[in-house]
Amino acid sequence: MSAARVGLFGLLGSGNLGNDGSLEALLGYLRTEHPDAEVDALCGGPEAVTARFGIPATRLHWNRAEYRTASRVGSVASKGLGKLVDVFRTAAWVRRHDVVIVPGMGVLEATLPLRPWGFPYSLFLLCASGRLTRTRIALVSVGAAEIKSRPTRALVRWSGRLAAYRSYRDGQSRDAMRAMGVDTARDEVYPDLAFSLPAPESGAPTGTPGTVCLGVMDFHGGNDDRARADEIYGRYLDGTITFVRTLVEEGRPVRLLTGDTCDEAVVSAILDAVRSPLVTAARPASLADLMDEMAAADSVVAVRYHNLICALKTGTPVLALCYAAKSDALMDRMGLGAYCHPAREVDADRLLEQFRDLEKHAAELRRTLAERNRTAVRQLAEQFAALTTTLFPARDHAHAPRKAS
Repeated sequence: MSAARVGLFGLLGSGNLGNDGSLEALLGYLRTEHPDAEVDALCGGPEAVTARFGIPATRLHWNRAEYRTASRVGSVASKGLGKLVDVFRTAAWVRRHDVVIVPGMGVLEATLPLRPWGFPYSLFLLCASGRLTRTRIALVSVGAAEIKSRPTRALVRWSGRLAAYRSYRDGQSRDAMRAMGVDTARDEVYPDLAFSLPAPESGAPTGTPGTVCLGVMDFHGGNDDRARADEIYGRYLDGTITFVRTLVEEGRPVRLLTGDTCDEAVVSAILDAVRSPLVTAARPASLADLMDEMAAADSVVAVRYHNLICALKTGTPVLALCYAAKSDALMDRMGLGAYCHPAREVDADRLLEQFRDLEKHAAELRRTLAERNRTAVRQLAEQFAALTTTLFPARDHAHAPRKAS
């Protein structure tokens, strides 16, 4: 029998380490349990995906300037034409597959600025094409949130309804889809796919204050905060700089980490404001790079969702600057719910107070994280077994993963 044809879909290879980490985790499952599968991707950065992961990849949009602001008549017309062409391109790509998987990511939310004709439209085309061509579309461990914008909400709702398989990375994501009109009675909740990635061993505490990793973000609020985006960014940056200055005054080394290429501007702003050899910056190219940095640190303070996951995965105590409810849910699930601080309202004094409490209870928190990580790995093994049963033809069941004990 012919091998299963599997497509992977999303904003992959576009500079976001979390998205690419989700892809890496899903590819790990496919290569272990379905090694004969023919795998390719429809994604934002096809060249980067092919270079790093060794799979064929196709550009998500016909219009190469999709994510540039269109101001001239020609560019606006090109974008409009691109939306029409993408209907046929997406359907043709989907038709060539038995299964298309959207690996993790917050594809059903708008917690960051998002226009309905951007990715929500692309996801809807994918799911509608799957229904029309009878190709199974799977949304695996994805994030969701209730959306106020009516056009975006409608596209997300119909994407969810048209998918053949849905699972979520937290309970509130499932609740959000239910609230937006999707029947979630048979949908399951599993940890984020990145928890299945291998992690380095965390360094043993030395007994003396060591490095603090600070995961930064080019944060301007969410979809509903456009009117005060600059104010939100300024408050976040000012509070973060004050926090870093205090640590430096105490002789603590601070290691700045990014999670997306756009975060480089925040790193530069902090380095310019706090000129000290104690403040350095890393240029991580993957979640593995992030985990290496965090495993060697005493503690972590981070904003981006997958920066938090990397710290939690390595068992390093982490304080979350939360920009969306998904971060609070993640921290609570991993036993660190008390160590959350709002990214929109960074209060340097309160942040320092929480940070000192985090370090005071570090040993206890490391034990908690070790236990919660074992549970997450076991639950993801169960999801992978469910994927094999649900999505793959009977010919592939010989490769089905053993159930976790």
